[in-house]
Amino acid sequence: MAAAADRPAVILAPKTAPPAKVAQLLVFGARVVLVDGTFDQAFDLTLEAAQAFGWYCRNTGYNPFTAEGKKTAAYEICEQLTVTETPAVGAKHIVPSGARGASPLQWSAPDAVFVSVGDGNIISGLHKGFRELYELGWIAQVPRLFGIQSTGSAAVANAFARGSESIEPVRADTLADSISVDMPRDGLRALRAATQTGGAYLTVTDAEILEAIAALGKREAVFSEPAAAAAYAGIVKAAGAGMVGPEDGIVVMLTGSGLKDTRAAMQAAGEAKIIEPRLEALQRILA
Repeated sequence: MAAAADRPAVILAPKTAPPAKVAQLLVFGARVVLVDGTFDQAFDLTLEAAQAFGWYCRNTGYNPFTAEGKKTAAYEICEQLTVTETPAVGAKHIVPSGARGASPLQWSAPDAVFVSVGDGNIISGLHKGFRELYELGWIAQVPRLFGIQSTGSAAVANAFARGSESIEPVRADTLADSISVDMPRDGLRALRAATQTGGAYLTVTDAEILEAIAALGKREAVFSEPAAAAAYAGIVKAAGAGMVGPEDGIVVMLTGSGLKDTRAAMQAAGEAKIIEPRLEALQRILA
C-alpha cells in the first residue's frame, strides 16, 4: 500500500517471521526491522514508535480502517454467490462478480463461513460486512461465523469455551505465525462475530494444520500457508462433530499463500529426492 502511494514504510516484525514474508516486504521497499521478541512485543513497539515519531500506525486490530477494508470480503462473497434468472430460458445461473444484471437485492449469503483467527481483525470485519448487507436488505441472513485458532494460540477460543467475554492472554506457540498471538487486539469483536451469529470457535493442532496444507494441495490444487490452512482444518473438525452438514452452503477463507512460508510447506509435504542423472537411478526412486 505504501509502495503504491510512494510513501515510506517501516515494518516491525518478530525475528521468527518466515523469510519469504520478510523478502516480500523488502522488495516493496519497506524498511524492515526484526524484533528479538514475540509478535505482541513487536506490535507494542510499533505503537510506542508511532507515538514517539508521529508515524501513522496501520496495525491490524488497532487501526479501525483495517476492519473497514476486510469487511469488503463479505461483500465479495455475497456478490459472487449471486444467483439470477436467465431471461431467455428461465434457468438459474451464477453471475460472476462485476457482471451486469446482478441487482444487490438478489445477493445471497452462505450458511457458514470459516476463517482462521489471530488478532481477530478479519472475522470482525467479515461480521461487520455481513451485518451491513443484512441491514440494507441485500441478503436474507447473516452467516454463522466460525473462528479457527491453533491450540497453541487460542485466547479467543478459550473465552468462547468459558462462555465469557473476558479474553485472557496466552503464551502463543504455533507454527502458524500469522495467527500466533498472545493477546488478540481485536479479540472482543472477533468473539462476538461467532456468538452473535450462532457460530463457534474451534481449535486445531499444528499437526492438523500440516495435514490441511497437504490436503488442500492434493485435493483442491490450492497452496496455503499454515494460518490459512487452519480454517480448512477447522471445517473438517466441525463437519466431523455435526456442526455443519452436506446441505449447508459454506465458505472457507484461505487468507495466505503457501509461498509465504515454504518451510512449513516442506514439513507438510516432505522433501524431494536427489538422484544421479541416470535412468536406473530414476527407476529405483519410482519403484
